[in-house]
Amino acid sequence: MVSGLAKNASLVAGATLASRGLGFVRDIIMAHALGTSGMADAFFVAFRVPNLLRSLFAEGSLAMAFVPTFVKIRAESGVHAAFVVARSVQVWLLGILGVLTVAVLLAPEAATMLVASGFAVKRPELFARTAELVAICFPYILCISSVALCMGILNACGHFLLPALAPCLLNISLIAASLIALAVHGDVALFLAWGVLVAGIAQWLLQQPALLGLGFSWRGPVALFGPGVQRIARLMLPTVLGSAVYQLNILIGTGMASFLPEGSVSSLYYADRLFQFPLGVFGVAVGVVALPSLSALTRLDDRGRFVEVLRQALGLTLFVNLPAAAGLAGLAFPIVDTLFGHGRFSAAAISTTSAALMAYALGLPAFSCVRSLVSACYALEDTRTPVRTAIVCLGVYVVVGLAAMPSWGAVGLALASSVSAWANVLQLGWGLRRHLGPWVGPLGPWAGYALGSGLVGLGCSTLWSWGGWALATIPLWALAYGLVALAMGAPEAQLLAAAILRRFPRWRGLLEGRRSSD
Repeated sequence: MVSGLAKNASLVAGATLASRGLGFVRDIIMAHALGTSGMADAFFVAFRVPNLLRSLFAEGSLAMAFVPTFVKIRAESGVHAAFVVARSVQVWLLGILGVLTVAVLLAPEAATMLVASGFAVKRPELFARTAELVAICFPYILCISSVALCMGILNACGHFLLPALAPCLLNISLIAASLIALAVHGDVALFLAWGVLVAGIAQWLLQQPALLGLGFSWRGPVALFGPGVQRIARLMLPTVLGSAVYQLNILIGTGMASFLPEGSVSSLYYADRLFQFPLGVFGVAVGVVALPSLSALTRLDDRGRFVEVLRQALGLTLFVNLPAAAGLAGLAFPIVDTLFGHGRFSAAAISTTSAALMAYALGLPAFSCVRSLVSACYALEDTRTPVRTAIVCLGVYVVVGLAAMPSWGAVGLALASSVSAWANVLQLGWGLRRHLGPWVGPLGPWAGYALGSGLVGLGCSTLWSWGGWALATIPLWALAYGLVALAMGAPEAQLLAAAILRRFPRWRGLLEGRRSSD
């Protein structure tokens, strides 16, 4: 199961890598067209509104509550009973979010006030423009919540590739919208808002062939108040509360940024996009594939294997994301300057975005571990620990953000996010002791990864004068880190190498020969 975790995580990471690569192209084009202007702030706020609800009702709480329930019902009552639950959940999603969508379409200004009240106070024209874009973007939540349900069904059935490729369509749609707007000299922000809605429909359509291959159909019996739906509701209610606290964190952060000088929201967005690359490629990938495995082990009451899989998930996550964080911090300025430093993206925007990226990078290892730790809690049907932890972390974020924002502006908000993430990891790890006892085990390997990553970061920081050429050294740093880890017998390095090279029998034989000699 551990090797399968590495294999599936590598599969999801590879698909996510393709999506993130397209995301970079998307952000480069958007930065060229919008920079960190007021219109950029307006679009990013408008896009954030449905994204908040996506995380609240879909990818966060729904996935965490749905996957363990689907796995359990399929094992106990068969796949068709599990499909009934999936269809029933879809009806509830469309009903609840449909009502909410109509309300926002009738009063987009109210939704905008919740996210960017600073615009209404300091820039009324920008507030009105943002409300217009919110009305266009918001129906995206109906599509993407259904996409999240489809992804949950496929992941629970062991299909990870196609769901991981779905975000590529969002990037393709926004790239096309930006290019069309530039070609016809249109309103870039308006074209992007419509591109978001088109992307939601395309992502849903992409999942349907794989679902048909499983024998699933949206036509069929439903049980809106059946035991499976009630179980998901019981699990989902506290997870929604936990996600609501996390989304409130983002909401408060965006609201605070709206009171800062023009471009602050955009600078944080671009820095966050760069920070999300390693987080999405492997940090989230491990959490996605770990949840079904942990849920199955909970059903079998195999706590020894549960701890083994959890430790392996965290080990794989830290092995990749510690050096990634060091590299992001060490090469922050060359990365931002090379990718975004053109068109309407000014020198001041480069400086602010680079500093925010360094602040986000400090929390990357923590952010990447949170998904696996929360997956472990939900697999154990412990929904209270993540909620309590999220509430405490919200307080940490607000206090640190308010303290740092007057001096450091947008960078202070990014730093507050990192501090809050580390507080989250510590609390979740401690909370799992109630179920698993002292589960962490020896920290020596993880400390070794941190030391090696620190050396990578120091080395990268000496290359700022190289400009864009410094980015060409990233594969060399990654290769050196991986080879040293393999030479020292790091188990995570061996698992990843085996997963990546499994299609090359000769190299796989050499790797297995090394394992046997060790």
